[in-house]
Amino acid sequence: MIVGDRKPLEEILESIKDFKKILLLGCGGCVTICFSGGEKAAGLLASQISIARKDAGNPIEIDEATPTRVCEHEFIDELKDKIDSVDAVLSLSCGVGVQTLAEQYEDKIIIPALNTTFMGYPVEHAVWEERCAGCGDCVLGWTGGLCPISRCAKKLLNGPCGGSVDGVCEVDSEKECIWHSIYDRLKRIGKLENLEKVRDPKDWRTSTNAGQRKSEFKEAQL
Repeated sequence: MIVGDRKPLEEILESIKDFKKILLLGCGGCVTICFSGGEKAAGLLASQISIARKDAGNPIEIDEATPTRVCEHEFIDELKDKIDSVDAVLSLSCGVGVQTLAEQYEDKIIIPALNTTFMGYPVEHAVWEERCAGCGDCVLGWTGGLCPISRCAKKLLNGPCGGSVDGVCEVDSEKECIWHSIYDRLKRIGKLENLEKVRDPKDWRTSTNAGQRKSEFKEAQL
């Protein structure tokens, strides 16, 4: 799931200071689940903006909408009349949603209200940890299903490093050494031989290091 955190209110207010009417968009997808961009979050932010602008003697008109997903054209097509009627759109979607809006409505100012952070796993109520970096070259098949790219501070492919002690990461003493966990996991499933091969350096061209990526659907080969 894509996880995002709302930008500070001061930053949001600064980004819309010149506008008299905006559309505040929530998103019914991932950011609703992580409580940062759904209908309730949009309503709360709208109230905070309205109060702050009124107190500053610069009232603002805010329209609200929360489509099922902002990252797909079919859902934001329905918002055309609303978007055409405002000075700018303030989006509580992830960065993909913001870009979808910008491409669909080329003449409209689109402003992000969230910082998109990572693809996360809910470790407890309202707490997510990064589990996937979207590197484009998945290694989970030989690491027992545990990701050293997103969960090792050094992104090691042949771990653990020399600083790991008693299963604890040397970079952050409050975090597990994922390579310690990978070892335990492979031992439990009888696959310790996976660690005997020294892995070549990772080809980072499949990640964001090589610029924009693109994926195309391909029919499964029977």
